[in-house]
Amino acid sequence: MSKTAANSLIEWYLKNKRDLPWRHTSDPYKIWLSEIILQQTRVEQGLPYYLKFVENFPTVAELAGASDDEIMKLWQGLGYYSRARNLLEAARAITTQYHGEFPRTYEELLSLKGIGNYTASAIGSFAFNLKTPVLDGNVFRFITRLYGIDSPIDLAITRTSVMELLNEWMQSTAKPAALNQALMEFGAMQCKPQNPNCQVCPFVHDCYAFKEERISELPVKGKAIKVTKRYFHYFAFIKKPNTMYLRKRGAGDVWQGLYEMPMIETSKPIAINQLLRSEDYLKWVSNCKNIDFRTSKTVLHKLTHQHISVTFYIVNIDSPLNLENSSIFDIEINTVNTFAVPKVIETFLHDEQFKQH
Repeated sequence: MSKTAANSLIEWYLKNKRDLPWRHTSDPYKIWLSEIILQQTRVEQGLPYYLKFVENFPTVAELAGASDDEIMKLWQGLGYYSRARNLLEAARAITTQYHGEFPRTYEELLSLKGIGNYTASAIGSFAFNLKTPVLDGNVFRFITRLYGIDSPIDLAITRTSVMELLNEWMQSTAKPAALNQALMEFGAMQCKPQNPNCQVCPFVHDCYAFKEERISELPVKGKAIKVTKRYFHYFAFIKKPNTMYLRKRGAGDVWQGLYEMPMIETSKPIAINQLLRSEDYLKWVSNCKNIDFRTSKTVLHKLTHQHISVTFYIVNIDSPLNLENSSIFDIEINTVNTFAVPKVIETFLHDEQFKQH
């Protein structure tokens, strides 16, 4: 079945593929850039970011020369910011360890920061025609439905079974790049999670899930992700006429390396009067005589493993904050948009309530 299946899939791809800029190049830099951006991100959302990065940093050497803040600002709003940090670290490694030339083997690609099996396989096949099959959620869904693999997809045995089949497909074709593109595109456009269009599927007569009416059951998901609840309280301290305050988030937590307003985190919801009696808040405003305190809004920001309840407070003050032993610093309000901030803060900064402060 492997050769026939691979040919059928490539034929489907050539007729139905989306016209995307990274499909018109074999430049490993641009292919790598697109693959990193599209991790955990839909094509429609990622495309403008890809174009911005290529415009600002046309080569891997130019990307390697960028500052951390430049990259984080350009990435702002895309989420999963570790991708941006890994992107920059890998670019610098390519420049120093490989003299600006992308490594050409699967093992060397895999050694770069932020590149796992899937991304190494994609770059290897698209740029260097390596016979390294890709395996992501879309491909898992297609193959488990087609062959009726009903062990949970988070188990090593499931991955091994699917990879064995994909390797058979890959060895049967002389077009590894086209096959990998087809595998990814078929899962994204045809064999979708909900309501796949089975009536026009080239595999409808061979598909186990269709014949056994188990489309909604496959693939079998693994254990549910445990979600942690957190409560962030952000203070937009405004000292008239044009001063506000930020700090940079440290390592080891969400939004590492991004900027934020002074914040107090609590383990559960908290009343405002308790918040205003907290040690950090009282220290910050210890120099202030007149304080105009307003609650702006509360939003729920959902990440894969965390649900963060974010509450914003607009606080007008008549004197500078007490910044002793603090990483907080003051800025001119009109420069705040030059700092890379989490999406939830970016939205707040564009809110009319904040603009009117």
